[in-house]
Amino acid sequence: MSEQNFNLKAELKSIGMTQKDFSLHIKRTTNTVNRWVKGEVETPEVIKLYIEAYKKAKLYDQVSLKIN
Repeated sequence: MSEQNFNLKAELKSIGMTQKDFSLHIKRTTNTVNRWVKGEVETPEVIKLYIEAYKKAKLYDQVSLKIN
């Protein structure tokens, strides 16, 4: 995923998490997540991949509920 196309703030909003929620979820400090959001430090690729996987899992759960 290209850095220029990745907006952590928008991604967190799309999955319904605040920076604090996300920091607890990934066991990092809120300050670390905030620095990624502000662009002070580049968001690690593993975090980008994690969010993509989280979104896919959430979509899968929604589809599964409709089928069952």
